[in-house]
Amino acid sequence: MDKKHCRGCRDNFYNGNNPLGVKECWMLEDAKLIMRKEVDINQRPPWDQKAKRVPSCYSKAGSIFVAPDRTK
Repeated sequence: MDKKHCRGCRDNFYNGNNPLGVKECWMLEDAKLIMRKEVDINQRPPWDQKAKRVPSCYSKAGSIFVAPDRTK
């Protein structure tokens, strides 16, 4: 897992992008790249968008991440 995969994650703040001196997110060590489908919290099913590879701990404001084969 590389920090470059954390771009856009709300916790990327902890990967040296802060004035607090925190150099690495505490979840990075155990994170794995997995396929997930990003769904906007206001989007109604069916969720037909393609899945993408994101870290297992990835979190983004206004979105949820579901299994790649999920449509509702």
